[in-house]
Amino acid sequence: MCIEMIHPDMPNVPKCEIRKKLATEYKTKEDCIVVYGLKTKYGGGRSSGFALIYDSMDNRKKYDSRKNLLREKLVDKRAKSSKQKKEIKGRVKKVRGIAKAKAASAGKKKK
Repeated sequence: MCIEMIHPDMPNVPKCEIRKKLATEYKTKEDCIVVYGLKTKYGGGRSSGFALIYDSMDNRKKYDSRKNLLREKLVDKRAKSSKQKKEIKGRVKKVRGIAKAKAASAGKKKK
């Protein structure tokens, strides 16, 4: 859903306050609400953005974007070193089509 706020006293509104307001309005938990993409209009006093409301935390973890989940620390970041990323990139560049997925997931070859 799109959100539009009028806040003449403040430069912008924190996401936590928006989540609290939406939780009381829609009678849900704050954890099940995601607020993102907030932009303040030129001159201040008005903002707009987006919000998603999920039925439960399980649904949120299943359907929400990975970026939003990482932002609120609901999932762990996959740790890959820069060398690993470069090796994967090199393997993927050598193949075409469906084989790219296999090359990306393949590990180091043993001799």
